[in-house]
Amino acid sequence: MSLEDEYRDDPEITQWQGRFITAKTRGRWEYVSRARGIKAAVILAITPEDEVVLVEQFRIPLGKPCIELPAGLIGDDAGGEGEEAATAAIRELEEETGYRAGRIEDLGEYYSSPGMVSESFTLFRAYDLERVGAGGGVEGEGITVHHVPRAELPRFLEAKRATGYGIDVRLLMLLSPLWLKA
Repeated sequence: MSLEDEYRDDPEITQWQGRFITAKTRGRWEYVSRARGIKAAVILAITPEDEVVLVEQFRIPLGKPCIELPAGLIGDDAGGEGEEAATAAIRELEEETGYRAGRIEDLGEYYSSPGMVSESFTLFRAYDLERVGAGGGVEGEGITVHHVPRAELPRFLEAKRATGYGIDVRLLMLLSPLWLKA
């Protein structure tokens, strides 16, 4: 019997629900999902100078700062139900980094940790960037913006890791070409 067959008829049971996350069980499986079906938008932004735009933010679940691609929840604010993923991506990029994208490209929906979290994110590539503000996020987020030359990204991330920072898994897409060379 496959895992899919084993769990197909087991009911999904909500064990706890907060404002943003829900802890659930299905049979013996425990996992977390976003409350209200909220999804996320993640933005890959590279400046005309070939610098990757990254954000640094203290993450309470890790207990340390983390280096990440700009990202945010879609439709998480009151009245934001039905917000389009692309609209959220444009908004979040500007809030977090101070850049406005002239255009964005939808690169698809992905799951970051499907063994324990059902949350998905849509990855966008931002083009024709225009600096319109300082970034830093909304009040209380404490976001620091980094402009890292693409060629220096491996060294930058290793230096951050060596000083105790977390590194978001989505940055692997920028490192993998280095690792996949024969």
